[in-house]
Amino acid sequence: MFVKDIEFTLKDGRKAVLRSPGDEDIQGVLDYLYVSSGETDFILRYPEECTKYTPEGEKALFDRMRTAENETMLVCLVDGKIAGNCDVRWSTMLKTRHRATVAIALLKEYWNLGIGTRMFEELIRIAEANKNITQMELDFIEGNTRARALYEKMGFRITGVKPNGIRLKDGTMLNEYMMVREVKR
Repeated sequence: MFVKDIEFTLKDGRKAVLRSPGDEDIQGVLDYLYVSSGETDFILRYPEECTKYTPEGEKALFDRMRTAENETMLVCLVDGKIAGNCDVRWSTMLKTRHRATVAIALLKEYWNLGIGTRMFEELIRIAEANKNITQMELDFIEGNTRARALYEKMGFRITGVKPNGIRLKDGTMLNEYMMVREVKR
Protein backbone atom coordinates (compact mmCIF):
# COMPACT_ATOMS: atom_id res chain seq x y z
CA MET A 1 0.00 0.00 0.00
CA PHE A 2 1.44 3.34 -1.01
CA VAL A 3 1.21 6.33 1.34
CA LYS A 4 1.91 9.81 -0.02
CA ASP A 5 3.94 12.38 1.87
CA ILE A 6 2.44 13.45 5.19
CA GLU A 7 4.19 16.55 6.48
CA PHE A 8 4.04 17.45 10.15
CA THR A 9 5.87 19.60 12.69
CA LEU A 10 7.95 18.10 15.47
CA LYS A 11 7.78 19.33 19.06
CA ASP A 12 11.06 21.18 18.47
CA GLY A 13 9.65 23.03 15.45
CA ARG A 14 11.42 21.08 12.72
CA LYS A 15 9.45 19.67 9.81
CA ALA A 16 9.17 15.92 9.23
CA VAL A 17 7.75 13.76 6.47
CA LEU A 18 6.08 10.40 6.89
CA ARG A 19 5.71 8.34 3.69
CA SER A 20 6.25 5.08 1.89
CA PRO A 21 9.96 4.49 1.30
CA GLY A 22 11.39 4.82 -2.20
CA ASP A 23 14.60 3.74 -3.89
CA GLU A 24 16.21 7.00 -2.75
CA ASP A 25 15.77 5.81 0.87
CA ILE A 26 17.56 2.47 0.55
CA GLN A 27 20.95 3.52 1.96
CA GLY A 28 19.34 5.68 4.63
CA VAL A 29 17.20 2.76 5.80
CA LEU A 30 20.21 0.42 5.85
CA ASP A 31 22.11 2.95 7.97
CA TYR A 32 19.09 3.42 10.23
CA LEU A 33 18.68 -0.34 10.77
CA TYR A 34 22.30 -0.68 11.84
CA VAL A 35 22.34 2.33 14.18
CA SER A 36 18.95 1.65 15.78
CA SER A 37 19.96 -1.95 16.49
CA GLY A 38 22.83 -0.77 18.67
CA GLU A 39 20.97 1.93 20.59
CA THR A 40 18.73 -0.28 22.72
CA ASP A 41 18.10 -3.88 23.71
CA PHE A 42 14.44 -3.44 22.79
CA ILE A 43 14.89 -3.99 19.05
CA LEU A 44 14.85 -7.61 17.90
CA ARG A 45 18.25 -7.53 16.21
CA TYR A 46 21.85 -6.66 16.99
CA PRO A 47 23.93 -4.47 14.63
CA GLU A 48 25.97 -7.45 13.42
CA GLU A 49 22.76 -9.15 12.32
CA CYS A 50 22.09 -6.31 9.88
CA THR A 51 24.45 -7.87 7.34
CA LYS A 52 21.47 -9.81 5.99
CA TYR A 53 19.96 -6.51 4.82
CA THR A 54 21.16 -5.52 1.35
CA PRO A 55 20.29 -2.73 -1.07
CA GLU A 56 18.70 -5.31 -3.38
CA GLY A 57 16.67 -6.80 -0.55
CA GLU A 58 15.46 -3.42 0.66
CA LYS A 59 14.47 -2.42 -2.88
CA ALA A 60 12.45 -5.63 -3.25
CA LEU A 61 10.83 -5.05 0.17
CA PHE A 62 9.93 -1.44 -0.65
CA ASP A 63 8.52 -2.42 -4.05
CA ARG A 64 6.43 -5.21 -2.50
CA MET A 65 5.14 -3.02 0.33
CA ARG A 66 4.14 -0.17 -2.02
CA THR A 67 1.99 -2.48 -4.13
CA ALA A 68 0.65 -4.87 -1.48
CA GLU A 69 -2.99 -4.78 -0.44
CA ASN A 70 -2.33 -6.11 3.07
CA GLU A 71 0.80 -4.34 4.28
CA THR A 72 2.66 -1.09 4.20
CA MET A 73 5.84 0.43 5.58
CA LEU A 74 6.39 4.07 6.36
CA VAL A 75 9.60 5.97 6.98
CA CYS A 76 9.93 9.25 8.81
CA LEU A 77 12.44 11.73 7.46
CA VAL A 78 13.77 14.68 9.42
CA ASP A 79 16.17 17.02 7.62
CA GLY A 80 16.49 14.34 4.91
CA LYS A 81 17.59 11.63 7.38
CA ILE A 82 15.64 8.47 8.21
CA ALA A 83 14.54 9.01 11.81
CA GLY A 84 12.39 5.89 12.11
CA ASN A 85 10.04 3.50 10.45
CA CYS A 86 6.84 1.62 11.12
CA ASP A 87 4.70 -0.96 9.41
CA VAL A 88 1.31 -2.58 9.50
CA ARG A 89 0.31 -5.89 7.95
CA TRP A 90 -2.59 -8.28 8.07
CA SER A 91 -3.43 -11.72 6.77
CA THR A 92 -5.75 -12.34 3.86
CA MET A 93 -6.81 -15.67 5.40
CA LEU A 94 -10.45 -15.68 6.51
CA LYS A 95 -9.75 -16.73 10.10
CA THR A 96 -7.09 -14.09 10.80
CA ARG A 97 -7.73 -11.20 8.43
CA HIS A 98 -9.32 -9.26 11.30
CA ARG A 99 -5.91 -8.90 13.02
CA ALA A 100 -3.33 -6.30 11.98
CA THR A 101 0.21 -6.46 13.34
CA VAL A 102 2.13 -3.21 13.82
CA ALA A 103 5.75 -2.38 14.59
CA ILE A 104 7.60 0.88 15.13
CA ALA A 105 11.13 2.06 15.89
CA LEU A 106 12.97 5.39 16.08
CA LEU A 107 16.56 6.49 16.36
CA LYS A 108 17.28 7.68 19.88
CA GLU A 109 18.05 11.24 18.79
CA TYR A 110 14.42 11.55 17.63
CA TRP A 111 12.73 10.28 20.78
CA ASN A 112 10.20 12.59 22.49
CA LEU A 113 9.51 14.70 19.41
CA GLY A 114 6.04 13.35 18.58
CA ILE A 115 7.12 11.05 15.75
CA GLY A 116 5.94 7.84 17.41
CA THR A 117 2.50 9.31 18.07
CA ARG A 118 2.21 10.56 14.47
CA MET A 119 3.29 7.17 13.11
CA PHE A 120 0.68 5.41 15.22
CA GLU A 121 -2.03 7.82 14.10
CA GLU A 122 -1.30 6.84 10.49
CA LEU A 123 -1.12 3.10 11.29
CA ILE A 124 -4.49 3.37 13.06
CA ARG A 125 -5.97 5.29 10.10
CA ILE A 126 -4.84 2.53 7.73
CA ALA A 127 -6.30 -0.21 9.96
CA GLU A 128 -9.59 1.64 10.40
CA ALA A 129 -9.92 2.02 6.63
CA ASN A 130 -10.00 -1.77 6.24
CA LYS A 131 -13.47 -3.07 7.11
CA ASN A 132 -12.11 -6.51 7.99
CA ILE A 133 -9.67 -5.36 10.67
CA THR A 134 -11.12 -5.35 14.18
CA GLN A 135 -7.91 -5.33 16.21
CA MET A 136 -4.31 -4.18 16.03
CA GLU A 137 -1.57 -6.17 17.76
CA LEU A 138 2.03 -5.57 18.80
CA ASP A 139 4.70 -6.92 21.14
CA PHE A 140 7.09 -5.08 23.43
CA ILE A 141 10.01 -6.19 25.55
CA GLU A 142 10.13 -6.05 29.33
CA GLY A 143 11.72 -2.84 30.55
CA ASN A 144 10.74 -0.76 27.52
CA THR A 145 8.64 1.63 29.60
CA ARG A 146 8.75 4.42 27.03
CA ALA A 147 7.27 2.22 24.32
CA ARG A 148 4.68 0.81 26.69
CA ALA A 149 3.57 4.33 27.64
CA LEU A 150 3.19 5.27 23.96
CA TYR A 151 1.27 2.09 23.15
CA GLU A 152 -1.09 2.60 26.08
CA LYS A 153 -1.59 6.25 25.05
CA MET A 154 -2.59 5.00 21.61
CA GLY A 155 -5.18 2.64 23.10
CA PHE A 156 -3.30 -0.66 23.36
CA ARG A 157 -3.63 -2.90 26.41
CA ILE A 158 -1.56 -5.88 27.56
CA THR A 159 -3.24 -9.18 26.74
CA GLY A 160 -0.50 -11.70 27.46
CA VAL A 161 3.13 -12.47 28.15
CA LYS A 162 5.74 -14.72 26.56
CA PRO A 163 7.94 -15.56 29.57
CA ASN A 164 11.64 -15.28 28.72
CA GLY A 165 10.70 -14.44 25.15
CA ILE A 166 13.94 -12.49 24.61
CA ARG A 167 17.48 -13.60 25.42
CA LEU A 168 20.20 -10.96 25.34
CA LYS A 169 23.85 -11.70 24.49
CA ASP A 170 24.80 -11.68 28.16
CA GLY A 171 22.19 -14.35 28.88
CA THR A 172 19.64 -11.99 30.45
CA MET A 173 16.12 -13.24 29.83
CA LEU A 174 13.32 -10.71 29.30
CA ASN A 175 9.59 -11.24 28.97
CA GLU A 176 7.84 -10.18 25.81
CA TYR A 177 4.38 -8.67 26.24
CA MET A 178 1.54 -8.82 23.74
CA MET A 179 -0.79 -5.87 23.36
CA VAL A 180 -4.05 -5.36 21.48
CA ARG A 181 -6.03 -2.29 20.43
CA GLU A 182 -9.59 -2.67 19.24
CA VAL A 183 -10.31 -0.83 15.99
CA LYS A 184 -13.04 1.76 16.38
CA ARG A 185 -15.19 2.94 13.51
